Amino acid sequence: MQKYLNQILCGDCIDIMRNIPDASVDAIFADSPYNLQLGEKTLYRPEDQTAARAVRDNWDAFESNAQYDEFTRNWMRECKRILKPDGAMWVIGSYHNIFRVGSILQDMGFWILNDIVWVKTNPMPNFRGTRFTNAHETLIWATPTKTGKYTFNYETMKKLNGGKQMRSDWDINICLGEERIKDEKG
Repeated sequence: MQKYLNQILCGDCIDIMRNIPDASVDAIFADSPYNLQLGEKTLYRPEDQTAARAVRDNWDAFESNAQYDEFTRNWMRECKRILKPDGAMWVIGSYHNIFRVGSILQDMGFWILNDIVWVKTNPMPNFRGTRFTNAHETLIWATPTKTGKYTFNYETMKKLNGGKQMRSDWDINICLGEERIKDEKG
């Protein structure tokens, strides 16, 4: 496992995890495809009618919910295999996928410890003006089994929260500017 320490591994997540030994990982943070299913519709900003870049990449394209669920079970199966018994997994999603993800987690025997609501203090608008602005995402914090002895640094979290017990709603900006990590194409 030492060969993977402090590295970002690029590639198919399932293929990469197959090379990681059983019960060797302390924590996993998964930001899996959201299954947005936007199709070919162009989204336009209401204030100036310019086209917005929406996710239409192959990695987020699924023919059906059943195909999405199968993909999700496959990567979660590998996560469960490589997680230590006392490890933890965090999965983030939006209303497009988080309920499916949570159900699959439970079906696979994961134990959900909490859900955290990331309240986006600067959310993207609903471009069509036909729904509420999606101003949050949900993180699910889970252990591989109900009896897992996960780590929770209560006192540290309390200090980080001004002496108050940390709540399950976190107000955090979306990174929109120079702080975003970009490749050579921007």
